[in-house]
Order: sequence, then structure tokens, then C-alpha cells
Amino acid sequence: MQALLAAVRGAFAGVAVAAPFLAEWPEAGVTRILEPVTLPVCRWLAAMPDGGVMGALKAEAQRLQWRQTYGAGDFGAAFLAGYGWSEFIGLRGPVASERIACGVLLLAPGTVYPAHAHAAAEVYLPISGVAEWRRGDAGFGRVAVGQAVHHPSWMPHAMRVGAEPLAALYLWRGGDLAAKSVILGR
Repeated sequence: MQALLAAVRGAFAGVAVAAPFLAEWPEAGVTRILEPVTLPVCRWLAAMPDGGVMGALKAEAQRLQWRQTYGAGDFGAAFLAGYGWSEFIGLRGPVASERIACGVLLLAPGTVYPAHAHAAAEVYLPISGVAEWRRGDAGFGRVAVGQAVHHPSWMPHAMRVGAEPLAALYLWRGGDLAAKSVILGR
């Protein structure tokens, strides 16, 4: 886990908008031992590159606790088959923090993550795959690997994935770090 955390922090280090989040990065090491849990979307990890932060994630993936915020009633079973996340730092991750949450989002090819918003400010950093992101009232725009996406508190946002699966690191700060997003569109 320490190698993954170092790689994640290093990936965000050059992202200016991530600086306030990184200032809250906990100094302590792993504080919780979590039972590993996998999800159907995890099968797409094998199709992703092995180097850098993605390689560190793949090396740790089987020991992580993969989760879903939503149920079938929110977006349907097909969405759930192509969606999952794992928290590294935060209220539910192996490294405890009440100030920030940090983890990774996985979306399978063809998945649309409908418009939603939350109190926490958020920075995404795609590490594999190419997706289109919508922020506020703007249309969808392509976001490449390494291109940060910032969502201030309560900014509506949505994502849609093309032919490649998406892995995107995230940082959350402010608000209830365990709160479920408000769904704005389907």
C-alpha cells in the first residue's frame, strides 16, 4: 500500500488545483486492515497499462476493498457492472483521514456516469483510458490521461467512457466525505 500511496501522491504533486488537498494528506501510515472485496468492473484492470501509478494500482488491486455508492435502483444493473471505486485514504480507506478522501474510480467501456453533485470539492486525475467529462452546464469534453478535472463543491458533473476502460484517481475535500452524491440526471 505504501508504494501505491507514494505513486498517487506523486501523480497529484504537479497538479496545481490539488495543492490544498495534498496539504491535508495524512502523515500516518496504514491504520486499518480491510477485508479485500472485488467487483465485476475490476476485470478491466487487466486491460490497463502496467507502468507508473497504474502499475502500482494493479499490484495492489487484489488487496483493496472495492465499493459502489449506488444501487440498481439508482442507475440500473448495467451501470453497476461497469462501476466501482476503492478508497486509499479517508473515512473508509486503510489510511484514516477525516480531512480528505483519496482513491480510484473504475468505469468499464461504454459506461455513462450520470450527472451528480456533492458537497465535497473534488479533483480527478485519469491514469488510464480516455473519457468525456461534463462540468456544470457545459457539454461533454474529452479528458486525456494526466489531465486533471476539478469540481468545486456542488458543481454538477458527469462522465462517459468510450471504447477503453477508465481509471481515475480522485481527491475529495470538505463536506461529508462519506455522503452519497445527489443524482441530477440519468
